[in-house]
Parts: sequence; structure tokens; C-alpha cells
Amino acid sequence: MNKVRRKLVLSAMAALFVLLTALLAVVNVINFALVAEDADRITATIAEGGGEFRDKMKNGETANSGGPMGPGSPETPFTARYFTVRFDKNGKAETVAHNISAFTEDEAIEVASGLKGDKRTGWVMRSYRYRVYKKSGNVYVTVIDQGRELTPSYRILAVSAVGEAVVLILCFIFLSAFSKRLIRPIEEADRKQKKFIGEAEAAFKVPLTVIGADVEIIERTSGPTERTGSIRRQVGKMTEITKRLRTMSLIDGEEESFDLSEAAKKAAYETADRFSVRGIDLGIDIADGVKIKADGKAVSDAVTELLENAAKFAKSRASLALKRDGDRVTLTVTNDTDLPDGPVEQAFDRFVRLPNAEGAAGGGIGLARVRDTVREAGGRVGASCSGGEFTVRATF
Repeated sequence: MNKVRRKLVLSAMAALFVLLTALLAVVNVINFALVAEDADRITATIAEGGGEFRDKMKNGETANSGGPMGPGSPETPFTARYFTVRFDKNGKAETVAHNISAFTEDEAIEVASGLKGDKRTGWVMRSYRYRVYKKSGNVYVTVIDQGRELTPSYRILAVSAVGEAVVLILCFIFLSAFSKRLIRPIEEADRKQKKFIGEAEAAFKVPLTVIGADVEIIERTSGPTERTGSIRRQVGKMTEITKRLRTMSLIDGEEESFDLSEAAKKAAYETADRFSVRGIDLGIDIADGVKIKADGKAVSDAVTELLENAAKFAKSRASLALKRDGDRVTLTVTNDTDLPDGPVEQAFDRFVRLPNAEGAAGGGIGLARVRDTVREAGGRVGASCSGGEFTVRATF
């Protein structure tokens, strides 16, 4: 599975996970809230009766029976498992009602004593709902067992979790099997884009070469002028932009483990003429066998871009260093400069050119591509000036 398919599958799975989790969370929260509401209605009825169900409730005379089920059912006074403890003004405890076998009366008083100064209502010991209220100057604590009512809620919660896991697994299998078909239109568009770029590059190359040659002839015969210099600079910019078009793609390249050491050596060899023409001394310190997992072509192009940038702006010297320190790989390209000391992160912004780029060929997108490539490879890149040296450091 290539990088685009992995991104598609992971993005879809993440979105599905968030949506399912949110939906099931809302359903379960509402479910548990309804159980709590039913318990509060029962404890409110008990509170109205002074800590127990009124006689007319026990006789089936309810104001709102709600049918055979629910907190207002005529059966509720006989099926509810609860106890009520009353505390007088002196704090003396007395059991008002004890219709529960899970606690003795002494245990019920002990539990109620810990709740009487608590908030009005809430949960205690996971499945018991309590209510604290005052009546005739006394404090009452009613605790009702909702374990039986909560059991279906916990079952729904478990089924929701298992169901979500099953759905996610099935969706992952489906997306893994059909993701290639889903991205086929994008791959086709990318193929057409590359074809168009190739044709455009070929179409631009001839007129740019002719214009460049004509300007050179004019300068040889009539001498360089401000206009021929402007034409030469614009031709250089167009050539640079045309070159950058080749690196554009709708789909990122495939990540693979490749030898960065060999790529750096090759880039240094291919750009050696640029340094020698300007009389720039290029120092090379490349550790052998340094490999990273990334799009090999994109990273190789980024190294070449950094060296070409150094060859373009160096005063008298430049250097390329590649080192591994544990799991970290550091690539450093340095050249001497007259730029002031300090960070120059703006160098990686598109179409931004530093003060020393005045009159130099380029479109201000080379280092931006380097930044994007390093980030896509999971690395970081930064630039700074210190002691008359401009340094670009990429870490993977």
C-alpha cells in the first residue's frame, strides 16, 4: 500500500472512529442519564412521603402511574430496594424505612452519615442513587439500589464498544481492499499533469535557449546593457521555474529506505562544476551508510537544491556534512555570507528572497520545496546566520 492509499485509509478510519465514538457516547450518556432521572423521580416520591412511600402509593393509587413500568408504576413501592435514614437536629440517626437486603440497618446508617452533608443527589458505590433533603427540621437521606436498572445500560455500553470495534475492522478491510480503485482517478489526473508538465517544459526550453543565445550574441557584439541584463535575469527565472515544475505532483512519491549518503555524494558530484566555476571551495564530510525512510527522489532533489543554493550565494567557501547520531540524521549545508547574524526562517517562505539574492537567478521557491520535502519525510529544517556563515540544517 503506497503513501496516498495509507493516508486515505487512515484519514477515513480516523473520521469514522470520531463519528462513531461521538454517536455512541451521546446514546450511552443519554441512556445513563435516563436511569438517573428515573431514580430521582422515585427518591422524590419517597421524599414527599417523609422517607417512604405513602400508603396510597402502596395501595396502587399513584398520581402518575405511567403504566406497568417506570418510576410511576403501581409496582414501584413493592419492587424498589431502598432505605431512608433520618437525622434530628442533634444528629441522632434513626431508620425510617429499610426495604433492602444489601445493607443492615447499622450499615445503612453508616452510609447515610457519610452522605448527609453531601450534595442534594448523586451516585454512591456505583449503582446506588441517593437524595439528601430536609423535612420538619430533620435531615433525610434516601438511598435506592438501581443496579437492576443499570444492568441493561452497561450491556448497551459493552455492545456499543464491541460493535464499534467490529465496524472499524470491517471498514478497514474494505478500504484496504478498494482504496486503490478509489484513488485511481487521482492517479490518472497526476499522470496527465506530469505529461502536461513534460510537454510544457519541452516547449519552453527551446525559446528560452534561443532567447539566452540571442542575448549572449547581442552582448558580445554591442556590449552588455541594463536591458540585456534584465532579459538574462528573466530567462534565468523562467528556466528555474520550468525546472521546478518537474518536482510538482498531485501524489507524493513512495516512501522507501534509501541511502542518503550516496544521494549526498551524487549531488556533490553533480554540482561540483557550479562551485569550481565561481572558485568556491566545497568541503565534504559525508558519513557512509546513512539511510532514511523517505521519498528518495524528492530528498535527493532537496540535497541538490541546497548545494545549488550554496554555490549561488557563497563568497569563497561552502561545505556539505552528513552525520548520524543514534536515531537522528543531520544534513548540513553551509556557505560564507555577508548576511547579519540571526535566524532566517523566512528563507523557506515561497517567493521570499534574502537581501543577498539581489540580481541572482531564481524564483524564490527552491528552499520552500526543500522545507516541504523534509517535512513530508518526517524531518525538520532550519536556517541561520552566525559568524559570517549561512547554515541550513535538516534533521530526519
